[in-house]
Amino acid sequence: MDSSGEKPKILVVDDTVANLKLLQDMLRQSGYDPRPCPNGPMALRAASSDIPDLILLDINMPEMDGYEVCDHLKKDERLVDVPVIFISALNETSDKVEAFRRGGVDYISKPFHFEEVKARIDTHVALRRYRLELRKHNDHLTEMVEDRTRETLLAKEELSQAQMATIMAMCKIAEARDDDTGKHFE
Repeated sequence: MDSSGEKPKILVVDDTVANLKLLQDMLRQSGYDPRPCPNGPMALRAASSDIPDLILLDINMPEMDGYEVCDHLKKDERLVDVPVIFISALNETSDKVEAFRRGGVDYISKPFHFEEVKARIDTHVALRRYRLELRKHNDHLTEMVEDRTRETLLAKEELSQAQMATIMAMCKIAEARDDDTGKHFE
């Protein structure tokens, strides 16, 4: 659970029903809120309607493979920062490199050990939460700096106006010298 008490939402995308069920059960027992999707298009709709904290994504699927799904996710500004962990039976280095090139943050080979899957999910969910928290703090600091800058500019303008008013007052005083005092100030 995160600091708000909500279970992190994990979108699990795999066309193999047995894998979906296994991951869903394991994730639920580990305190996550798994959301299973059997194909890419359904996963894109699910991710768009309720942004997950992480996506576990199979590569080899009919209709739309995992790489294509990831491409679509990374083009959506609301989903671009959601970590994608590829989970696949493809074990070639080129497949793994392609997964990272497409925007994945990690890669798990099938058959998987749930302890490894859980450790990687825990890590990337925590990193996402930290990034979101950091972004929130940065936005707050930026807002504070902008407020301070506005206040400084306003104070500078007020000071400039006060200086000008003082100069103008002194000029009027100098022009209004009294003849009875010999053109001196009283």
